[in-house]
Amino acid sequence: MKFSQLIQAVRSNPDEVVVPSAWAQGRASFGGLVAALAYEAMSAKVSEGRPVRSLAITFVGPLEAEVPASFEAEVLREGRAVSQMFCRAVQNGQTVAVVQGSFGASRESAIDVQADPAPVIKPAEECQELPFLRGVTPDFTRFLAMRWGIGSMPFTNNPAREMGGWVRFRGEVEDEPAGIAHLLALVDAWPPAVLPHLRSPAPGSSLTWTIEFVQPLPTVGTLDWCLYRAEIDHARDGYGHVSARLWSPSGELVALSRQTVTVFG
Repeated sequence: MKFSQLIQAVRSNPDEVVVPSAWAQGRASFGGLVAALAYEAMSAKVSEGRPVRSLAITFVGPLEAEVPASFEAEVLREGRAVSQMFCRAVQNGQTVAVVQGSFGASRESAIDVQADPAPVIKPAEECQELPFLRGVTPDFTRFLAMRWGIGSMPFTNNPAREMGGWVRFRGEVEDEPAGIAHLLALVDAWPPAVLPHLRSPAPGSSLTWTIEFVQPLPTVGTLDWCLYRAEIDHARDGYGHVSARLWSPSGELVALSRQTVTVFG
C-alpha cells in the first residue's frame, strides 16, 4: 500500500487503520508513518489557517503491522491563534504512541531572524545510496531513498558526531507536493545517528521525538532530494540525544528535529 493510500485511510476512518507489513521497522511499524497518521487525525480537527508548528511524539510501544489500530484525536484547547491537539494511537486495547501538537496561525511581529544556510555537500548523484535489501534493511526503506553525504552508514565503526545526506520518496509514489505527513517520513527515515559508532549490527529506535516546522513551508515535491543532517549531542548508557534539520532542495530550512533514541549495542 502506498503512503498516500495510508494517509487517505486514516482521513476516512481513523478508528480502524491497518499498516501493511511492507512498512515494518523490525517488529514495529515505521515510526515516521505512525507520526504521520497521528498528525493527519489531529489536523482534521484543527480550524483552518492554523498550520502545525510542532509535534511531540512518544513511542510507547510497537504498533504492529497487519493489526487494526485507532488514532484518537482531540482538541485540548483552542485559543485565538493556537490550537493545542492530542492524539493517542491504540492497538489491542493498549496505547502504542501519543502525540501532542501545536497548530498556530501567523501573527504580526517585529522579529524576523533568518535560518542558517544549509550545509554544502556532494550532489545526491555522487553520494552512496542505502539499497533496499529484503531481510537486511528495514522493510519500509523500499519506499524511501537515502544517500549518505555526511558521516558514515550504520555499523561502520565511525565515531563521527554528524550523519546525513539526501532523502526522498522512491519512484512508487506520485510526484506531488510534499505535505507535513511526507516530511515526517523523510526525517524519520534516517537511522539513529549513533549507529555508525557500532562495528556490528544492533537494534536502535526512537523513544521520543520532537519536531518543529518552518511556516510557511517551502515548496518540496515527493521526488525531490531534501538534505538532512543529524548531530549527536550526547550518548551514553544505551541512550542517545540527537538534533537534526531538514532542508529543501534549494537550501530552505523545512524542519528542526530532536530525538532521544535507544540503542542495544
